[in-house]
Amino acid sequence: MLSVVGLAFAGVALNAATVTFARDIAPIVFEHCASCHRPGQAAPFSLLTYDDVRRRAHLIAAMTKSRSMPPWKPEPGYGEFAGERRLSDRQVELIQQWVELGTPEGDVNDLPPAPRWTGDWQLGKPDLIVSMPEPYLLGSDGPDVFRTFVIPIEVSTGRYVKGLEFHPGVPRAVHHANVKIDRTRSSRRLDDDDPGPGFDGGGGRGALFPDGHFLGWTPGQAPHMLDDTAWRLEAGTDLVVEVHMMPTGKPERVQVRVGLFFTDEPPLRVPYMVRLGRQSIDIPAGTRDYSVTDSYVLPVDVEVLSVQPHAHNLAREMKGFARLPDGTTTPLIYIRDWDFRWQDVYRFRRPISLPRGTTLTMQYTYDNTADNIRNPNRPPKRVTFGQTTASEMGDLWLQVAARTSSDRAALDVDYAPKMLQEDIAGDEKALEINPNAARLHADLAFCYLAAGRTADAIVQLEDAVRLEPSSAHAQYDLGTTLLKGKRLDDAAEHFDRAIRLKPDFSEAYNNRGAVQVLQGRTDEAIASYTEAVRLNTANVEARDNLASALATRASLLAQRDRIDEAIVHYRRALQLNADLPAALVDLAWILATSERHDVRAPDEAVRLAEHAAQMTKQQDALVLDTLAVAYFSANRLDRAISTAQAALDLASTTGRDDLAADIRRRLESFKRERR
Repeated sequence: MLSVVGLAFAGVALNAATVTFARDIAPIVFEHCASCHRPGQAAPFSLLTYDDVRRRAHLIAAMTKSRSMPPWKPEPGYGEFAGERRLSDRQVELIQQWVELGTPEGDVNDLPPAPRWTGDWQLGKPDLIVSMPEPYLLGSDGPDVFRTFVIPIEVSTGRYVKGLEFHPGVPRAVHHANVKIDRTRSSRRLDDDDPGPGFDGGGGRGALFPDGHFLGWTPGQAPHMLDDTAWRLEAGTDLVVEVHMMPTGKPERVQVRVGLFFTDEPPLRVPYMVRLGRQSIDIPAGTRDYSVTDSYVLPVDVEVLSVQPHAHNLAREMKGFARLPDGTTTPLIYIRDWDFRWQDVYRFRRPISLPRGTTLTMQYTYDNTADNIRNPNRPPKRVTFGQTTASEMGDLWLQVAARTSSDRAALDVDYAPKMLQEDIAGDEKALEINPNAARLHADLAFCYLAAGRTADAIVQLEDAVRLEPSSAHAQYDLGTTLLKGKRLDDAAEHFDRAIRLKPDFSEAYNNRGAVQVLQGRTDEAIASYTEAVRLNTANVEARDNLASALATRASLLAQRDRIDEAIVHYRRALQLNADLPAALVDLAWILATSERHDVRAPDEAVRLAEHAAQMTKQQDALVLDTLAVAYFSANRLDRAISTAQAALDLASTTGRDDLAADIRRRLESFKRERR
């Protein structure tokens, strides 16, 4: 007779005996493991067949029981995330039972189809594929490498991007990557200053996540299309890829590719990035429970779409939560055992609504003792804030969506100063530790500029030039800041130095031209702008500045009755920038009023003046006055009179009394001509 206890054990044995690979284990492995554990991907071995899994069965059992695999750091119950890779307790137990039973294969008819990946791109054929201009040679051994690569994006006009798919090139060699865009060319300058492909550290100060979007890649992370939040890609933008690489035991040629998927549909809403964290981190050696906390009170209602925690090797525990105005708390994320190797972006299955007045809070704990197995320093040493993995960080990024565009603008006005002050604190702290880092001086300078502290910015950039006198970009940055500070002679000197160091420096020629304009040296400015455009025909700012300088020169020539030369300069200006109101108006006036038959061209004068009026939205009295004169010259008296009356009304209401008097005299002349 079986006892109750015996029946219980018999039930367990019976259930365990039914566990097979085909029916129970294969579905788990195919869903949660195969995306990485397949040929050509990041994992060191494949798990697509029974033999593959059987050979690694004990390792799989140990790694899943410890929750080391599949890699998923957020604890359950603190936010529901899309694409969660965590195994259920039941799935972990099934794997344990299967291994204990000797890894039976089971009935092959129970085996689900192995997953298949068709084509090179999971999202389909991209509209545009860009890649690193040249591969990076990763050594066979040594420490991990953190390198940033700049990839030019060749689009002639702005586009909306609904999807991005990242291909690491050598998946086993790439641990993770962040993808940003840079409209300023600041990252390209850093790339130019480094002799190899890419450069060390993160992207330049202009490298940002676009329009409030996290872009990146980790092994096993599936790309996805954006339903209603596509981001804007402007012409002339660089893709900036920050890559964490790991030696594989043999030399690897890493060449990243990125596929972009376009849409003609503008976003229904544009997300916003909120960063919580401290950049004054300073962790003494031997400290076990160093804490970093930060908070921010929302000025508007938002929905939280995703979160991205970030730290380096000393972080242990991470908490992010929201305290609502009614006193209740909503968890956003909790990571009990942070591992820098398995960082990710976590998208909520359903957005979390938070009302105005909610306090967002992050709390991170760090362990700088020898007991921390991830501490790279033996013995432990003091660690401060910084971008490299030898230093430490503590950020919690939140992607939020405001209800309206005006709410988003209000959020930006309220939040941006907080982020700027934290950036300043971080750079100041980093310079205490490393006062001879020229790039840190430059980064701090541009933070000071954003805060309106131009004099302090100049001091930092002077230090950067002192440390790297042969850097054309350092000379250029100092010159640009001196120009902002109206120190024209000093600015010109540093632009000249930048050009001597880098003769093809289009931006330096452009800014030298700006100095020359302010100094009244128009002809020299035209020469500088002309060279800037010759060196880089895509330098729109230089083209516009050249057009303006030509228009200024034309105006001076016209005042000296050198009409033919003036017309040539005006036409050159308008070829460069057809939307230049001053050139349109001045040339229209000459063509409408000249007494020379070979110059007078009433119809062209009308066309030019009408375009100027359109550009100024009919709200500039001088432009309307010119248009009225052009109509009169073309014998269109009714239009001349009505336009002159509009110009007179506008000049009178805006206090331009002298112009109003001139227009009144011309209007009377037009009326007499009609009578």
